[in-house]
Amino acid sequence: MAKVNLKGGALLAPLPPVLVSCGNEETGETNILTVAWTGILNTKPPKTYISVRPTRHSHHIIKESGEFVLNLTTESLVKTADYCGIYTGKKVDKFEKCKLTREKSTVVSCPSIAESPFSIECKVTEVVPMESHDMFLADIVAVNVDESLLDEKGKICLEKAHLAAFAHGEYFALGKKLGTFGFSTKKSGKKKPKR
Repeated sequence: MAKVNLKGGALLAPLPPVLVSCGNEETGETNILTVAWTGILNTKPPKTYISVRPTRHSHHIIKESGEFVLNLTTESLVKTADYCGIYTGKKVDKFEKCKLTREKSTVVSCPSIAESPFSIECKVTEVVPMESHDMFLADIVAVNVDESLLDEKGKICLEKAHLAAFAHGEYFALGKKLGTFGFSTKKSGKKKPKR
């Protein structure tokens, strides 16, 4: 397969289009922004990040509060995620406009989004200024999962969540499961015929 060399750019796909909720109900300033530049940085302690342009309305809210919640986007929330990534919270209450429910978080003071089946509560540990964005490094202090997505042993069944992905300006539904971690090295369980 021949490849064409392109100049370096911000292309990595797919990414999760997460609805980031921030602010504080007591101060009355809450907002939602959509971020695709996020991921896991570390397991122990569990750490994540989001990259946000300093010009975004939520930037100062997150910087001042030191908290945010990553609410994972499902297929049914894609239109909402797109809206929350386009419009500014300076001019519109996105919770109200998108008919989203503010849900009290378990550890952080900013609200979670009740309609998201996964809400990951985060406390900022460091802000790394980049040229176009600031990267908020954060500890994951709580993970809240819709109980319908847990099996009888408490294992999370992600395939039931119908999560969405974002790739180069387009949204996609995650497809079928292709395997589990380590499946390439597992034995089939079938006995080999004797010779």
